[in-house]
Amino acid sequence: MTDTTVLRNIRMVEGNAVDILLEDRKIKKIVPRGTGNGERIIDYQHKVFISSGWIDMHVHAFPEFNPYGDDIDEVGYKTGVTTIIDAGSTGADRFPDFVNSCKNAKTNVFAFLNISQIGLQRIDELANLNWLNEEKLKKTIVEYKDFIIGLKARISNSVVGSNGIEPLKIARKFSSDTGLPLMVHIGSGPPDMNEILDLLEKKDIITHYLNGKANNLFDQAGQPLPKLLQAIERGVHLDVGHGTASFSFKTAEIAKKNNVLFDTISTDIYRNNRLNGPVYNMANVLTKFLYLGYSLTEVIDAVTIHAAEWLNKPELGRIAVGDIANLTIFSVEDESIPLIDSEGAVREAKQKIDVKGVVINGEFIEC
Repeated sequence: MTDTTVLRNIRMVEGNAVDILLEDRKIKKIVPRGTGNGERIIDYQHKVFISSGWIDMHVHAFPEFNPYGDDIDEVGYKTGVTTIIDAGSTGADRFPDFVNSCKNAKTNVFAFLNISQIGLQRIDELANLNWLNEEKLKKTIVEYKDFIIGLKARISNSVVGSNGIEPLKIARKFSSDTGLPLMVHIGSGPPDMNEILDLLEKKDIITHYLNGKANNLFDQAGQPLPKLLQAIERGVHLDVGHGTASFSFKTAEIAKKNNVLFDTISTDIYRNNRLNGPVYNMANVLTKFLYLGYSLTEVIDAVTIHAAEWLNKPELGRIAVGDIANLTIFSVEDESIPLIDSEGAVREAKQKIDVKGVVINGEFIEC
């Protein structure tokens, strides 16, 4: 007989407390608080929240690459994240090795394929257009079609070198030919931000949209670029992608003031910024958005419902009877905590999000 685990007296993000019964890897029942019974009962006494498992849309989890690499479970379930999306760590050359590295991980993994066949083997991967090999890219997509959810193009000066906007034009062709959307990293120019925005289409993702660099999405008066507003109207998706150099409290405050809101919150986490900051983990990044004045629902929806919708995997963004159980258990503590952005600015928050555990594909693990 299959054992039943009961998560008792646990609060949904909207505030109501329930018991959730887990059996045979799935959510068996959701019942009124205090009424669930099973072989294993974990009573949270209304002190913690539960959401569907957090989804991080931007990580770097190919352990062999430096500086942009890490171990999958270290940036995954151990930090409360049940599904990670590797954001183009590998291109066609090393993608099979990346897939192989996922085999022993507990965390669910999908990936953006880097449009450069060398991926992040070097950090100027779009400086040589010969590395943008469409034949290799298409072959990789066919072989790993259930794993690859989009294409990644890092369009900033240090990556593209003298090629300017040309790699993004090639990426647009790759996208059209394969039917896969683009995740576009933005950073220092050239190319100019308006050139980038002109090429983006519905369901493409701008990641690092809150960076504080000169070539960002807001003008000197703190107003969003008209072409940004047009891109949003077309259905371009805004992703945080905090990272070591790509999140500014000042830019985030400007964005909020202008109602230029995130679709998804992601970390751009890898070994160095996990161990030494300023990222540390998803909970720390989410805490920054609580500090900025977003509601808990807005913050958690960004790493559950909205991410799952973009992935076309609604089951990853809900808590529903019959689904494979992927859940994140967390608290919101009234505790002062210093928060640091990518420019070294420090803000003092009065609350912090703290991960208590996960259910990963039906397995309960305390964090």
